[in-house]
Amino acid sequence: MTTSIQNATPIVFVVDDDISVRESLELLIRCEGWQPEMFASAREFLARPRLVVPSCLVLDLSLPDLNGLDLQRRLALERTDMPIMFITGHGDVPTSVQAMKAGAVEFLTKPFKHDVLLDAIRESLNRSRLAIAREMEMRTLRSRYAALTPRERQVLALTVSGLLNKQVAGELGISEITVKAHRGRVMQKMQAQSFADLVKMATRLGPHRALNSAGLADVAA
Repeated sequence: MTTSIQNATPIVFVVDDDISVRESLELLIRCEGWQPEMFASAREFLARPRLVVPSCLVLDLSLPDLNGLDLQRRLALERTDMPIMFITGHGDVPTSVQAMKAGAVEFLTKPFKHDVLLDAIRESLNRSRLAIAREMEMRTLRSRYAALTPRERQVLALTVSGLLNKQVAGELGISEITVKAHRGRVMQKMQAQSFADLVKMATRLGPHRALNSAGLADVAA
């Protein structure tokens, strides 16, 4: 995670159509040193451009347009780094179970204790920080991988699969010395500190990065 993101003031979004609730929570959130942002509807919230900073959402279940569960389902696809806490004046067990199974951090029935909500917000912001850090790390890895030549990607895929340099050379129809040269450039471009580090990077990039044997002969050394 970059320093600017690490030092950014966390944002606590609140979506609730009750202005008295919004005003109360805005003061509570601000007193904790977080940045509150208030919205009266789900669509108003969705229109707000995403910022890559630690954040969470305090969400009313009953809203005038999209309800809270609908918004939760949408955010599960679009903003995976934003944990959600539900607040509602009309909660029931099946609905709370549904929300929690879908990943909600907390489900509170109004009136609720502020300390309980604040604890949930702290947990949510910590989750958000970790999610953003993972996202930034993956972006960096993908960027490094994109800088590899097609041949270097082949050498990477074969070496991390456990083949020795001479076996990689046999697979690709090139010399072992050439394989070593490609492997050295792969280590440099991926900024791997060791071969074990390179294997971890390849694992994180996922199996879709592995090259199928049909394409191996199509790239010149």
